[in-house]
Amino acid sequence: MKATRKKTKAAAAVAIGDPTAGDDRQARSLVTPEGVDLKLRLGDAGERAAALLIDLLIMVAALIAFALLAGLAMIGSKGKGGEVIGTVAVLVFFVLRNLYFVLFELTPGAATPGKRAMGLRVAARNGGRLTADAIFARNAMREIELYLPLSFLAVQGDQVGAWISLAGLLWCAVFLLFPLFNRDRLRVGDLVAGTWVVKAPTRKLAPDLVETSRPAVERFRFTMAQLDAYGVKELHVLEDVLRRYETKTIALVAARIRLKIGWNAAPDESNGDFLAAYYAGLRGRLESRLLLGKRRKDKFDKS
Repeated sequence: MKATRKKTKAAAAVAIGDPTAGDDRQARSLVTPEGVDLKLRLGDAGERAAALLIDLLIMVAALIAFALLAGLAMIGSKGKGGEVIGTVAVLVFFVLRNLYFVLFELTPGAATPGKRAMGLRVAARNGGRLTADAIFARNAMREIELYLPLSFLAVQGDQVGAWISLAGLLWCAVFLLFPLFNRDRLRVGDLVAGTWVVKAPTRKLAPDLVETSRPAVERFRFTMAQLDAYGVKELHVLEDVLRRYETKTIALVAARIRLKIGWNAAPDESNGDFLAAYYAGLRGRLESRLLLGKRRKDKFDKS
């Protein structure tokens, strides 16, 4: 009976889109600055390998397409302009090799086309906002994790000695198989950058939260001191909470913010309206401070 109940509960979790449903070994807790546990699930090895394969196929397809266009250009110009085409080819190869992953992971979705196809994204392990430094760091390590092993395997065996070949294969194995030998499936790049790859279930995003919360804003008036209780980091967390709009989480976060800013709730006050209004007020306050050259990173920043 207990086993049946557990299966039913798991099936219900999957049905409502719980990202931690399924394999508990992949479930992780991500605690926000307000103490709210935003549960998530790590991408498994198969999903990440499939995402990488998709990205590599896209890169190869781009190179083939460029080669065909370059060939047509050479035919059209009767062999002239070969140096220009060669220079552009080197540039295209450089961008694909060094900037493909970086540029896509710098987008708000923090995912390459391959990761998007597999429902994955990159996230910071400390629960904070994913920074450009972290993205550059994790992808800089890709040179020795992926491209160096691929280059080594492409070398013909008779060009190097047996012991050198064995050492090279061991070097490749350490980096290629590294995610299989740690609990969080981290690449060396993830370890260096403080990131991990998580499952990102598709969610239908609400319209701009400030616009949809206009009616609620008019019912609430916050002082500057109350709005200065938090910074940019907490604003992003609050936005995520409002977009998810899980009743228990909304109630918990509303209670914590009320306690933090000393807000006395009216008997008929809605938690959702309160949070929407506070989000709009906090965002407006931070934007006005930014115009004066002041950026408050989080609630601990006294600037």
